[in-house]
Amino acid sequence: ISNELIDEMVEAMTNGDQQSVKDIAGDIQENLKKINHHGKRADSIVKNMLQHSRKSTGQKEPTNLNTLAEEYLRLSYHGLRGKDKSFNAEFVFDPDPDLPVVSVIPQDIGRVLLNLINNAFYAVNSKLHQSIAATSEEEGAKSDPALIEYRPKVTVSTKKVKNPPQGEFIEIQIKDNGLGIPTNIVDKIFQPFFTTKPTGQGTGLGLSLSYDIVKAHGGELTVKTEERIGSTFIIHLPAKEI
Repeated sequence: ISNELIDEMVEAMTNGDQQSVKDIAGDIQENLKKINHHGKRADSIVKNMLQHSRKSTGQKEPTNLNTLAEEYLRLSYHGLRGKDKSFNAEFVFDPDPDLPVVSVIPQDIGRVLLNLINNAFYAVNSKLHQSIAATSEEEGAKSDPALIEYRPKVTVSTKKVKNPPQGEFIEIQIKDNGLGIPTNIVDKIFQPFFTTKPTGQGTGLGLSLSYDIVKAHGGELTVKTEERIGSTFIIHLPAKEI
């Protein structure tokens, strides 16, 4: 399309039609933005597919999961603030001080934590925008008064739990008070390429990859969710002390 537009631009220049030249140049510029945007999106999808298909080359290391979880909570928040200065949410870290050091691949578990925490902040930010809209519209306020008092919050907590006969596990919870996940799709969220985000904002591979990483560590990734109330993603990892 852009090639055809360039032909039209050359013709307009030959005829001295400067306004048409400017209009066509604007159209070409918009096309280039779309090419760039979707090229980056394709790149992201391919990288995530490769992460799915290749085995991790990382080595398991003695890891303090409290330190890792707090690090990625702050990294996620400040990363999103860097992209959107208007973004704001309360975030809380509630660690178990007696959590044992365990053997995991820190880069992989960090990727899981970052993905889940990013999703949590996305969920509360989406609900915040709904709250702002409801506040400015009387009908919105009447239909859902809870939105008027809404305060976005993400909580990350850790604890050691016993789950016989499986043994002891480290439990990491990522909880948000966002929009929650509709019951008709909650069973699909760990499937590759499934996403509830608008086109261009998600590849649908983050939760699937996170699920695979936790499974590869001998653990489990589950979710508890209630529509319009929020979601809690729960990571269980074997608590084999070092």
